[in-house]
Amino acid sequence: MILTVTLNAAIDKRYRMKKLRLGEVNRVSQYQCSAGGKGLNVARVAAIAGERVTAFGFAGGHAGALLEELAEKDGIRTAFVQTRGESRTCLNILDETTGLQTELLEGGMEISSAETEQMVRRYRELLREADVVVLSGSLPPGVEADVYVRMIQEAKRASVPVLLDTSGSILRECVKAAPSMIKPNQDEIRQLTGREELSQKELLQAAEQLGKRGISYVVISLGQEGAVMAAASGIYQAAVPEIEAVNTVGCGDAMMAGFAIGMKNHWEPSEILRYASALAAANARQERTGYFVKEEFEELYEKISVRKL
Repeated sequence: MILTVTLNAAIDKRYRMKKLRLGEVNRVSQYQCSAGGKGLNVARVAAIAGERVTAFGFAGGHAGALLEELAEKDGIRTAFVQTRGESRTCLNILDETTGLQTELLEGGMEISSAETEQMVRRYRELLREADVVVLSGSLPPGVEADVYVRMIQEAKRASVPVLLDTSGSILRECVKAAPSMIKPNQDEIRQLTGREELSQKELLQAAEQLGKRGISYVVISLGQEGAVMAAASGIYQAAVPEIEAVNTVGCGDAMMAGFAIGMKNHWEPSEILRYASALAAANARQERTGYFVKEEFEELYEKISVRKL
């Protein structure tokens, strides 16, 4: 089972409109609603790929009940800790005239220390069933910054590989705990090294150095140029064909799903990177975030090459 953790889950609403006019009444031409947050995007992609997935985190109020209902409709088992607060809502507004997307993200409900401890206890129980765990996204107000470090340590004690996708100071602290995989972007690698400019060769060297700290896979997205991955067996680069992207939000989450699936099934590093890259590209072809069509995935998978540098 793949266990995804989304501590700051949300109801994701996506609006399409002909033109977004500030200060005026705007009418929505198309509307989508889904269980959101990075970990839930990971869970949805993994479920579409045929994996057994459990989504975990905090959920509260009527919005939390809807969030669980939407996730379960996508074939995701839910095991959220119920809170006294109301789960947040995040909006993505697409202006069809300009193609620009505007996001409005609520900060999230306040979580008490008692709710956090209840979450950690439940997490320990779920680790007994998990083959791999994915920790994704930001932390809600009230949750201590070291909670991901604690969760990485718990997973290690249970001998469960843990994949991490977060940023900023939380990422810096978690690197010290050596999760099994991290997926920093180029800016985050620069922050981790404390250097403002890095050549591609220096990015690869930085990824290798992170690997020597005990992180099995360090993946760096290069945007349209694909991605590179540092593993114990070497450095690999995936070349992705040019595609007409519809919505790039969630591509990183789709890639995390691919890594979780590959690590669960003990694939070779090059195969994991190829599979994850194809899921990310297939996600970009869809309007819905954290979603792909199997036929498009298969088409893209055949076109993606991975070489060892």
